[in-house]
Amino acid sequence: MSSDQYGSYQGFAVPPMPTAPPPAPPDGLRSAVVGLLNLSGLGLGYALTRRWLLMAACWVATIVLLLVALPADPDGVSGVLVTLYVVFLVFAAVHGALVGLRTRIAWTAPLPLALVLALVLLAVPAGGVVLYDNARDEATEQMLLDRLETADQLVAENGTLPFSTAEPRYRQALAVYDDLSTAHSGSRAAGKVPDRLKTFYTTVAGAYTQKNYCDAIPQLKYLRTVPGTIGKKQLGTLTTWPDDRLATSLYECASTALGTRSADWPTNFGYLLTAFPQSSQAKQVEPAVKSAVDKTAQGVRGSEPCAAVEQLTSLSGQIGSLQGEQAGVADALGADARRADSQAAAGTYQCGVSQYKDADFDSALTTMNDFVKDNPHDKNRTLAKKIAIAAEVAQTVPAAGKKLPTTASGGSISVTVKNDSPDDITVLYTGPVTGSFSLKGCGSCTTYSLTTTLLSGFKPCSSGKNYPQKTISLPTGTTYFVHRPDSSSATPASDTAKLRSGYIYTECAYSTGAFGTG
Repeated sequence: MSSDQYGSYQGFAVPPMPTAPPPAPPDGLRSAVVGLLNLSGLGLGYALTRRWLLMAACWVATIVLLLVALPADPDGVSGVLVTLYVVFLVFAAVHGALVGLRTRIAWTAPLPLALVLALVLLAVPAGGVVLYDNARDEATEQMLLDRLETADQLVAENGTLPFSTAEPRYRQALAVYDDLSTAHSGSRAAGKVPDRLKTFYTTVAGAYTQKNYCDAIPQLKYLRTVPGTIGKKQLGTLTTWPDDRLATSLYECASTALGTRSADWPTNFGYLLTAFPQSSQAKQVEPAVKSAVDKTAQGVRGSEPCAAVEQLTSLSGQIGSLQGEQAGVADALGADARRADSQAAAGTYQCGVSQYKDADFDSALTTMNDFVKDNPHDKNRTLAKKIAIAAEVAQTVPAAGKKLPTTASGGSISVTVKNDSPDDITVLYTGPVTGSFSLKGCGSCTTYSLTTTLLSGFKPCSSGKNYPQKTISLPTGTTYFVHRPDSSSATPASDTAKLRSGYIYTECAYSTGAFGTG
């Protein structure tokens, strides 16, 4: 057979060899199997149709997603990446279905079985999503537990610091507890918050546990504000947990301060009476105040009556500042304030006596003058006037203040005091008896020059002139005189007279540039 006759045999024509296998007849089931297998993300549909590069592309896309997604964290995978991957899977499924429609597959078993396998393999991405969500939820739980632990450490580390320093950090921890309870109420961390809040309260109020009641007051006041941050439902009984403890701290701190005469006790008692008026602690306030008044009043008869008077005066004002209406003790507190004021007034006399004995004549004079003015019916008023006179004399002649004056009067020795000066004067004297009187100025008298008083033979209150004068009777002994001008800035003059029986004495007041005696 010749070469030009190739391709024919006995009259029949033979077609040329095909470059690829002829396409299979369309098969919808096969198409569905290939498309569904590609949805698994593993490119198994492409494997059945021997599209190895496309299968590898599916593997690469899935591996990239896994590398980005794992390990799971609370934020999860970027939405853009997930969207791109889903679009890729849909594209692979649609494309695989088109390829499988007319392409024979490397599957010898019945196609329905392949379809069942494809449907089963869809559980791979679905299960992966479920597992990833669980892993992300666990990561979120762990993150919340870490936040809880950080807040717990914040509370524990600041439990020994001064409250003013620790308070901002307590607020930070409380904000975490609140967020866990509200924004993540179903989390394991949120379930632990109630116990943490109990620890929070006992830690913040640590000073109360140690019975440092004054330090506990700001801590417990702060805890009463916590319901403004965390709801009462979450707090439960902790809502009122600070109340009784705060009332106790207010009472104990104020009572101690009252006993030591500290100035801040009215603030704490006042807060107790208004914030917890029906508490057992509020009912103890008035008895404590009454006891303090009684105890302080005893000091009037002690070694420091002036201090007691000052304390009673202060107590009266402090008690008067308390608002006891809500607690029903306003009247009793008012009576305590008046009693403190009355005891202070009565103690003023003892204070003046103490000042006089201590040779503090300036203070004694002021104290006794105030007592005389403020207590017109007191039994000690007469003697107080005598002590005031003696104190004024002792300001000029300190020796006059060595003995406390008495109310004695009169004597067997006549002493006449004349005023040889143009000024009205007050004559004060003290010794065996104490008293004072006034003399009008001498209208015809003048002030002597210093030179005149130095001349020999100088003698004021000379005879032949009618001087303003007064005669008093004094007992024997030493009497101290002071002549005080009533309306000028001249210096008072003094004289010390040792009086003896059988003599008549004359005191003469005259002025030079300052008063002199003769």
